Amino acid sequence: MAVWETIAGWMWYSAIFILSAVLILFACYCLYIKYIHQKYDHIPGPPRKSFLFGHGPIFVEEMKRDRLVHEKFLEWTEKYGPVYRLNVLHYVTVVTVDPEATKEILMSPKYPKDPTVYKRLFNLFGQRFLGNGLVTVADHDLWYKQRRIMDPAFSSSYLRGLMGIFNEKAERLMVKLAEMADKQTPAHMHGLVNCVTLDVITKVAFGVDLDMVNNNNLPFPNAIELCLKGMVYYLRDPMYEFLPWNRKVVQDIKEAAHLLRRTGRAWINERKKAMDNGEDVPKDILTQIFKSAEETKFDDDSQELMLDNFVTFFIAGQETTANQLSFAIMELGKHPEIMKRLKAEVDEVLGKRQEILYEDLGKLTYLSQVLKETLRLYPTAPGTSRWVDDDMVIDGIKIPGGFVVLFDSYITGRLDRFYKDPLTFDPERFAPDAPKPYFCYYPFALGPRSCLGQVFSQMEAKVVMAKLLQRFDYSLAPGQPLDIEDIGTLRPRGGVICRMKQRD
Repeated sequence: MAVWETIAGWMWYSAIFILSAVLILFACYCLYIKYIHQKYDHIPGPPRKSFLFGHGPIFVEEMKRDRLVHEKFLEWTEKYGPVYRLNVLHYVTVVTVDPEATKEILMSPKYPKDPTVYKRLFNLFGQRFLGNGLVTVADHDLWYKQRRIMDPAFSSSYLRGLMGIFNEKAERLMVKLAEMADKQTPAHMHGLVNCVTLDVITKVAFGVDLDMVNNNNLPFPNAIELCLKGMVYYLRDPMYEFLPWNRKVVQDIKEAAHLLRRTGRAWINERKKAMDNGEDVPKDILTQIFKSAEETKFDDDSQELMLDNFVTFFIAGQETTANQLSFAIMELGKHPEIMKRLKAEVDEVLGKRQEILYEDLGKLTYLSQVLKETLRLYPTAPGTSRWVDDDMVIDGIKIPGGFVVLFDSYITGRLDRFYKDPLTFDPERFAPDAPKPYFCYYPFALGPRSCLGQVFSQMEAKVVMAKLLQRFDYSLAPGQPLDIEDIGTLRPRGGVICRMKQRD
């Protein structure tokens, strides 16, 4: 009996000691948060919702109400000015639209990507997701090595050779739309252009022909959407995965991420087998992914890095282009006078010729303006962030080092300090003789970490839009929502439902 009393007493004192230690550590952490608040509270900003979680609960509330968090950022910018502060736990984020700070930070390799955000996307609820892929890797040397290897797959000479694939995949969509026009079936344009961009990236990047336009029962679009939504939950609500009612959604997201990596593993192994057998393989992204791992043996680590880049290109190579096309189709439906002018340009450049040549793209100048204006109002990947280690002065405010700076092109595109009547869709803002925006327009980011595939994306968008306008008249179905859905990227909420009619 005495032994059990001794053990019970020891367990009791141990529990008290552990609890005391936890409380002391928590008190020290709270003091540290208080110190951080005092260090940065000279910077204007909205009131914190919570001492411990700072502005985090506001982001969670916006997400639960299915509202666009970038609208909240825009509201705060208009209220607090071009530089303001946000707190979450002991992290400090400075949001700025100051063009000089944008130029200095984004154009310099001195400022790495924010490790807090991008390292968190290494996994998605415990399932490896983007890992150390080209977009998320924070280490500059590792990024530079991967970027240098990937560059040939996006050279102008290589992209010129992709026009046949762009035409072929876009033509499948035109055939599908012609069938829907004949049957007077409403066309859900976002889903359809999503299939086209997915067809293009899988063929161009990985040598696989999915034909999603005519085979839309494949799981990839749903898996990509689940992963993108999972990124939002994972980044904006740290408690999301621990709430029991979210367990099913979390499991679905993990399975979606696993599906993408499993698909990548199968395609990579198939390509490796072809290379080992001495077969000719295209100099596509998948070949470059192999080169990025050739300095190491074909072991588990190098395979995981290849899968990181596979998932990165699989998602980034189609999602943002599809969203841009959807928003452009939506805005043209709202502005028939702009659509009429654009059709006249397409008719002048192409006539009745259905095959679009590389040389045609440069002649479609008004289409370029429309696509740029679309990205001004609807930047499909609206934000990027950098880590600032040293003290810095932004717009006259001295900011101590050790903070994250957030650049949001959704905000800059909708501020009247940069654009007259910013909510008006006006492609003339990007006319050849119009003044260029000064470091307030960066839908593909800026500087060394800008989007590698931006030229690829705009070539593809031009081919799809030119074919669509050459062959069809369309109008937006009445009553559908025309606002924005935030799933990490921005997309039209209603899917852009159109009534199609073939042109004479």
